[in-house]
Amino acid sequence: MAVDRPNFRLSDAERAEALDVLAEHVRTGRLDIVEYDERSTAVSAARTRSDLAPVFSDLPDPRPAVLGPAPSTEAVPAAVPPLTLGRRVAAMAVPAAAVLAIVLFFTVGRVGIFVFVLPIVVALLVGSLTRQRR
Repeated sequence: MAVDRPNFRLSDAERAEALDVLAEHVRTGRLDIVEYDERSTAVSAARTRSDLAPVFSDLPDPRPAVLGPAPSTEAVPAAVPPLTLGRRVAAMAVPAAAVLAIVLFFTVGRVGIFVFVLPIVVALLVGSLTRQRR
């Protein structure tokens, strides 16, 4: 009982169900009273399934059974390209540089705080290299 046959005439029960669904949308706050009045008038005057479809075109589920479920508006996620060896190394370079900076800070006393510049330099280099590859 879907819209695969849009020219089929509506029964009184199908119109009543559509009015009940509109009332549910009013209860959930999707429609105000004025809009409900306009749409319920259109539902009462509808003769075929195709007349009923525009009334519910901008509303999510629930929908009348005669129209079927609401069309999905979720975007299909884009395929993520597999990570190449170069991208894996680039993704690991900054954390590895940070760990190396901490180790050098505690083992080499004379270099001091300047060791922490190493991760920043690595991040800048990796960022510029990956930007050039695109």
